[in-house]
Amino acid sequence: MADLPFGFSSGGDPDPDKRKKDESDSGSSSGSGPSGPSDPFGFGAGGSNFDMGDLGQIFTKLGQMFSGAGGAMGGGTQSGPVNYDLARQLASSSIGFVAPIPASTVSAISDAVHLAETWLDGATALPAGTTKAVAWTPNDWLDNTLDTWKRLCDPVAEQISTVWASALPEEAKSMAGPLLSMITQMGGMAFGSQLGQALGTLSKEVLTSTDIGLPLGPKGVAALMPDAVEELSKGLELPRAEILTFLAAREAAHHRLFSHVPWLVSQLLNTVETYAKGMQIDMSGIEGLAQGFNPAAMADPAAMEQLLSQGMFEPKATPEQTAALERLETLLALIEGWVQTVVTSALGERIPGAGALSETLRRRRATGGPAEQTFATLVGLELRPRKLREAAALWERLTDAAGIDVRDGVWQHPDLLPDTTDLDEPAGFIDRIIGGDTSGIEEALAEFEKDFTTPDTPEKPQDPPVDS
Repeated sequence: MADLPFGFSSGGDPDPDKRKKDESDSGSSSGSGPSGPSDPFGFGAGGSNFDMGDLGQIFTKLGQMFSGAGGAMGGGTQSGPVNYDLARQLASSSIGFVAPIPASTVSAISDAVHLAETWLDGATALPAGTTKAVAWTPNDWLDNTLDTWKRLCDPVAEQISTVWASALPEEAKSMAGPLLSMITQMGGMAFGSQLGQALGTLSKEVLTSTDIGLPLGPKGVAALMPDAVEELSKGLELPRAEILTFLAAREAAHHRLFSHVPWLVSQLLNTVETYAKGMQIDMSGIEGLAQGFNPAAMADPAAMEQLLSQGMFEPKATPEQTAALERLETLLALIEGWVQTVVTSALGERIPGAGALSETLRRRRATGGPAEQTFATLVGLELRPRKLREAAALWERLTDAAGIDVRDGVWQHPDLLPDTTDLDEPAGFIDRIIGGDTSGIEEALAEFEKDFTTPDTPEKPQDPPVDS
């Protein structure tokens, strides 16, 4: 998997042995000693041994380090924690020239989406969510998804750029001055550079606008990527029309969820923000980094990216982050599992190669395809294939036990969805849904109705209840 932004590691690393080794290698930065998270500069617990002279020397050396960085700022303007102008430039450069999409291909995609929607009507209670079917070039994908990438990346990048500075003693903040702003700007360039490179690669390999399970494009616009579909087809002994219809069905199924489950998109993005807010950073290594760095290297913009990827910022997993990552991973797995279940039901008897295509996409996930690597790089989450299989199995069993309407009714409110425990033990969840333990469901539905049926007018205080 690609290196994470600024050299930080995911708080949800599924390999505990690797985490233990990393913590052992990091020495005092493990958090248990005087250089732990409560003392990000290693100056002693509570700052009792803090020496302003020492900190002044650190800032002097850092100022020398960044003094030659002015010429490296030419990668576009930056108004937030990420330099998105630079990201767009690098991504567009990576894409290069792309031939226009023939009208016949656009028409074929539109027909495939229309056919898929017709077949999906019999496999799900959720109505069609697409209002338009389009064929995108890699540049089209970049233009239409960058705004969503901003919403995904800004919370993490903002936290990285501010949380460590906020941990400075008050005396240090006044001394840091313009240096903090410079480091933030340089960090935005580094993040923008990594984002641009990742999006440039991803734009040429994703198959649809929802290929990573997130609503990256405009609402209701079903978009397929003809060049990527053609590349996928080369390794499959299946008719192109079947492949196109299968991918159109997956795209259309995603849009049914994102268009008709009103809380879903905000829940996904809010969970990413929760993850970012839980971040804690240990800066104990900054002094040694300043002493050993060559200021002349800052003439090269790539040097700053390399600097930040060497571990200058070292976030530490917190309980809040771990919980947020687990919720996000589970929600993405539930989306993917539901789509797989619905598409298999809609196409299974109509397209002989549907099963083989589903397996191809599962292997794509299992081998760490570009979508999973990019999401892990930028957000710190890796969507594990085990979760996908378990989620699909749960939806299939619920469909068999309770039917389509009950299954899709679970999406009415987030409190009704299965959690990680339910994925491991689906029988208990199914029993609750079909009439076993239904505690909490009525309250959740009442809350849902209150949230989404109340008119947009100020609520009057102390209104008497209305008898039913």
